[in-house]
Amino acid sequence: MKKLTYKNAGVDIAKADGFVKAINCFLSKDKLSKVSAFGCPFDLSPYFKKYNKPVLVSSTDGVGTKLKIAQMMNSHSAVGIDLVGMNVNDVICLGARPLFFLDYVACGKVKPKVLQEVLRGIHVGLEEADCALIGGETAEMPDMYKADEYDLAGFCVGIINKDEMINGSRIHRGDVIIGLESNGLHSNGFSLARKALGQALMRRYAKELLKPTRIYVKPILNLLSAQELGSLRAIKGIAHITGGAFYKKATKILPSGLGMLIKEKSWPIADIFNIIAQKGRIDKREMYSVFNMGVGMMLVTQRQYAQAVIKRLSIAKCKSWVIGEIVKSNTKMRIVA
Repeated sequence: MKKLTYKNAGVDIAKADGFVKAINCFLSKDKLSKVSAFGCPFDLSPYFKKYNKPVLVSSTDGVGTKLKIAQMMNSHSAVGIDLVGMNVNDVICLGARPLFFLDYVACGKVKPKVLQEVLRGIHVGLEEADCALIGGETAEMPDMYKADEYDLAGFCVGIINKDEMINGSRIHRGDVIIGLESNGLHSNGFSLARKALGQALMRRYAKELLKPTRIYVKPILNLLSAQELGSLRAIKGIAHITGGAFYKKATKILPSGLGMLIKEKSWPIADIFNIIAQKGRIDKREMYSVFNMGVGMMLVTQRQYAQAVIKRLSIAKCKSWVIGEIVKSNTKMRIVA
């Protein structure tokens, strides 16, 4: 009887080690990252002068069933960008600057070319967010995943001064809501989108469906440092429009007794959302409960700052529109034509 080994049980450690060595070029060049083979250190000392009351802000998230379409189309770099975007966009909602990122890749079989494409996407996303990749984990689990399947998770930590944190507490009636343009679906709602479209239409619209999540870190950090906006004080709330979308996610930043009144036709909605709604016979409320509908991030500011905010975002090549206002209401979200 042949002796049982880890390799013939389905886990090839040598191949996994080869993949890890191949991606070293994507890791932070910080000397500390080479100190330990286990924990991943990050040097905070360069930030001590700017952050005299530092608070660390963390996020963890994945890409969801968008991976099914990436695997079906054998196109993997965009989901690496998605993984970064889902995490750094959450961190920036508190006004925090992303510092470092770790990834977790679980797969049925280590396929270096596929995983390197994913890591290249992660690298592109982190460059866009000015955030360092300092480590991660690759797990080959043949009894959990099929040979062509993989799953992704990301972990991000950022930094902000305690008294500069943006948490929505300063939001008042009469403030305006600015919507920042999304790049399609981003990474939410794909279980519904896949069900609505079916295999043939998923292939037909794969290019649109696989557009990577827009990363808002640099435009928002630039906005928060703008002197003409009174720096941090102009922006009272930031919401990343992900799972739960308008009705559950956007409203999380609201103080008690206030609601959002959104004007539906105040921004362009990409065709892909209308196609999903039509093919799946999905009603409007469900669409706005699941998808970002073309708005990947919402900012709340005083009305007097609205046009200056839009102009500053435009300079950073981020389209935005006034899409609504804050009203006194026990109904957290109303969307009107």
